[in-house]
Amino acid sequence: MAISMHQASVPQFKKMLNNLSSILKKGAEFAADKKIDEKVLVEFRLAPDMLPLAKQVQIACDQVKMGMSRLSGVEAPKHADTETTFAQLQDRITQTIAFIDGIKPEQIDGTEAKEIKFSIKEWHFEFTGSSISLPGSCLTSISMSRLLTTSCVTMVCRLARLITWVAKQGS
Repeated sequence: MAISMHQASVPQFKKMLNNLSSILKKGAEFAADKKIDEKVLVEFRLAPDMLPLAKQVQIACDQVKMGMSRLSGVEAPKHADTETTFAQLQDRITQTIAFIDGIKPEQIDGTEAKEIKFSIKEWHFEFTGSSISLPGSCLTSISMSRLLTTSCVTMVCRLARLITWVAKQGS
């Protein structure tokens, strides 16, 4: 049985975004329990050359929504990238999931060979539909070009380590 483009992408993107949401909930609970200003965690960087957590969540959502937008031809929602709280980041994830839930299978099925070309600043990208719809490809291709520092999955792991580290500091 062949798997469709929709089946190969939307459920996986939703799973990754829901996992990210769960990690952010743990971060918010931790901040509340330890009476830490959540802004400290939302703006935290694990390394000097790493983007803050808020920016990484924004990028993870943007990669999903823009990848699906380019495949389907449906305009993606625009976000101002002004999130500074866990609640605002959760809302961003919720809006991204709602957007990809609205993409019908017939809008992306059969787009495996579709040429997708776009530029971000001075970087130019060329993909086929099948490479942009697969979660690993969409979330890491741009990262490998050094435009972004991490993929969504790496960011989730780093946040989990951050929460563990902060917990040890407070004990």
